[in-house]
Amino acid sequence: MHRDEILEQLDISRIRLLELIESLPDEALLEPGTSGSWSIADILAHLTAWESELVTALLRIDQGKIPARFLAAIADVEAYNASRYQENEGRELDRIFDDFQSVRFQLELWLEKFSARDLTDPKRYSWAEGKPLWSFIEDNSFGHESEHMPGIEALVSRRQGTT
Repeated sequence: MHRDEILEQLDISRIRLLELIESLPDEALLEPGTSGSWSIADILAHLTAWESELVTALLRIDQGKIPARFLAAIADVEAYNASRYQENEGRELDRIFDDFQSVRFQLELWLEKFSARDLTDPKRYSWAEGKPLWSFIEDNSFGHESEHMPGIEALVSRRQGTT
């Protein structure tokens, strides 16, 4: 997947998510049960944490370094998620949304630094074990948002009384 395709998928995913939740009142965004005990706000903070980790990884990669923290997070997703959940518990909704939007902006900026070869060559980075960089980007941004969409859609449907 090339940069323009990645950027398009980032936009499609984000627009879909924001349009889905735009009509919800704040209390609905804080209501547990969207994904297990997580609220939509928890999911947004969770997505932000992963994209932030991805942005930091891209910085390290651009510097010619191995993104060790990112790889450690991927290796133990449950521990990473639990730790980030604790860090974000009780955060203000406005702050969650600000961070959610700003990390996506940073991701899009960082993508400009990588060539087509950087993004698509599965042998480009030895630490990636044969996986192209675009795949890591998908898994931790627009693909990750898609994984959480069914729970969000179900909550929106319940709130709108259409289930």
